[in-house]
Amino acid sequence: MEEEAIATSPFNETYRLRTKEASLRVIRLFQQLPKTGEAAILGKQLLRAATSVAANFRAACRGRSPAEWYAKLCICVEEADETLFWLELLGDAGILPKARLNSLQQEYIEILAVLATARKKAKR
Repeated sequence: MEEEAIATSPFNETYRLRTKEASLRVIRLFQQLPKTGEAAILGKQLLRAATSVAANFRAACRGRSPAEWYAKLCICVEEADETLFWLELLGDAGILPKARLNSLQQEYIEILAVLATARKKAKR
């Protein structure tokens, strides 16, 4: 019963969809990157980190225990922060205009803040 409650909580449903939508936005951004070596490297790193947030959150929702949910949530927090790093690098390196990245960066800042807060509460 506890496993089912973890998987179907309103928070988990909301963030399963939100992280998936954010990763789809990253996929679309990746598809529009210039065809240069550095854009390909940074883009692949960004793509890996962003999709990892969504995949690990989905896995967390299927966790068999609160401890497993917490462990996966920790991975999500790390990957969301890494996603922000790659977005920042794309802008700082001039591969994409920073203004074009602002909305996506804001989305990952919010995702990171919420997941980090959930992690803190779960640890208690």
